[in-house]
Amino acid sequence: MTPRTSLASQAEPLFYTGPYLRVIGTSVERIWENVLDWEHLPYLHEDSFASVRLLASSADGWRALVTNVASLGGTESELEVTIDRADASYVTRTLAGAGFGTEITTKLTPTGPGITRIEVEFLVPGVSQEHADLVGVFYRRLYARLWDQDEAMMVERDRVLALAGTRKQRFPDERRTPVPLGSVAELRGRLPLLIEVAERVYRIVEVDGRILVHAAVCPHMGGPLHRAEIDGQGCVRCPWHGYRFEVTTGRSADGRKLRLASSPHVDVDSSTGEASLCWQR
Repeated sequence: MTPRTSLASQAEPLFYTGPYLRVIGTSVERIWENVLDWEHLPYLHEDSFASVRLLASSADGWRALVTNVASLGGTESELEVTIDRADASYVTRTLAGAGFGTEITTKLTPTGPGITRIEVEFLVPGVSQEHADLVGVFYRRLYARLWDQDEAMMVERDRVLALAGTRKQRFPDERRTPVPLGSVAELRGRLPLLIEVAERVYRIVEVDGRILVHAAVCPHMGGPLHRAEIDGQGCVRCPWHGYRFEVTTGRSADGRKLRLASSPHVDVDSSTGEASLCWQR
């Protein structure tokens, strides 16, 4: 284990604790988007990060106060992420707080359409030869979990964007014929229920005795709203970035200029008790 110098820490030398290697099923461009997306840390990675507060951002990185979850110590650090697109790499530095002086460099290498090889190098201050292997194991396990979650989000975002890009050509008429759902009693027993019509996904739920329908894709970045519970205020929270929306109206519950895509409604035939998914009232 050889010590290296760093601008991030003048107090202690940094020690190389081993690499993390992986192949990701998405493009470098999608990874850049993910790297700049500081908002997702305490939501997508809720088992690692408790909160994030942005201090500064630009097209080439960001700086924020980040708090770990209690199981990782509950400590706060000031992190800086800097992208070097020419080198196809980015560096995450701990500028203050827990882990001060740590530098993590990630190198991206495209290996095919929508496939990227990543190599992560961990440089950690104050690590003895005796504990280097343990520190390396900790970081590799942490990054395996983070990249599992990031890759799942990026792949799903690729899929959502690809569908959106061609949907209008395949389904130019947004009006739909009613979709039978069976008796209302049977329907209630199946809720919550996901249904896909013309490549649009909706979730049918029951809130305070009312059967409601909402779009299952977040209008922010395409997050999967069907994975989120309806909270006590009748809102759904995106598991990627924590954006909240009213199920009854589709409006943002956080004051953002976003709203859910328009949705059909459930109509019940008063004479037969049969329910249908309808677009026209």
